[in-house]
Amino acid sequence: MRILVTGGAGFLGSHLVDRLMEQGHEVLCLDNFFTGSKHNILKWMDSPYFEVIRHDITEPIRVEVDQIYHLACPASPVHYQYNPVKTVKTSVLGTLHMLGLAKRIKARLLLASTSEVYGDPDVHPQTEAYRGNVNPIGIRACYDEGKRIAETLCFDYHRQNNVDIRVMRIFNTYGPRMQENDGRVVSNFIVQALRGIPLTVYGDGQQTRSFCYVSDLIEGMMRLMNNEEHIGPVNIGNPNEYTILQLAQTIQRLINPDVEIQFEPLPQDDPQQRQPDITRAKDWLGWTPTIELEEGLKETIADFRDRLSLT
Repeated sequence: MRILVTGGAGFLGSHLVDRLMEQGHEVLCLDNFFTGSKHNILKWMDSPYFEVIRHDITEPIRVEVDQIYHLACPASPVHYQYNPVKTVKTSVLGTLHMLGLAKRIKARLLLASTSEVYGDPDVHPQTEAYRGNVNPIGIRACYDEGKRIAETLCFDYHRQNNVDIRVMRIFNTYGPRMQENDGRVVSNFIVQALRGIPLTVYGDGQQTRSFCYVSDLIEGMMRLMNNEEHIGPVNIGNPNEYTILQLAQTIQRLINPDVEIQFEPLPQDDPQQRQPDITRAKDWLGWTPTIELEEGLKETIADFRDRLSLT
């Protein structure tokens, strides 16, 4: 197939590109390189079946493809809060343009949505039926509400124009190629430990997250895209829950047991609990994550070691 990946040079997008290229598809990678990097896709640059288009999806584009994986949007608070208006535009206008494209060329579109649509949940774990607890005027709303509108657009295009959609809600994901400055907890802790500086834990560290290794997530994404019965939304994430303090202690042990853990005040609207109910993913897609946290962290740490030694 001919497949478009928006955000294809980013952390998740580049891992998806790898899988699609290895399966023999023709891949168009579209990215404005705000958070993506050419290093992530270097190995495919000389392939006749791979093409990079530098483009910002807040502007329309016309291409001919069979499937669209729509991943383009900064996904870490550091980056999406840097220019919140642009983040909203990316989710809203970008998704409108991709759905318009899918409608015209009759392509199937998968939206990479997020667990952030649940906000700071008062239901635990979160099922897809839960409608969320989001602050629409908070500092995270540019991303949370942007993705909620993106989902709305997908389902309205599906109902009104019969566009073939798939919607997945991504929970915390980690792995090689995460950016070292993206402000996410896994990359923060790894970079701090490798540099021998104290690991910053916000609040008391008892807030929980679920961490899914990137290869597991991409497998779930591709299964949803190619499922003929279900359009979603589907939670894709690892249901094993860890406190932030447990994560810090694990990374401390794996890299540098002598490095300290330092506690700081909790940021605004930081969710206390985040854990996916993956019943749908199991029942509809036959998907469950397979990589244990420590195994995935070792791979991620090795990748960070390689990159940080270059800088």
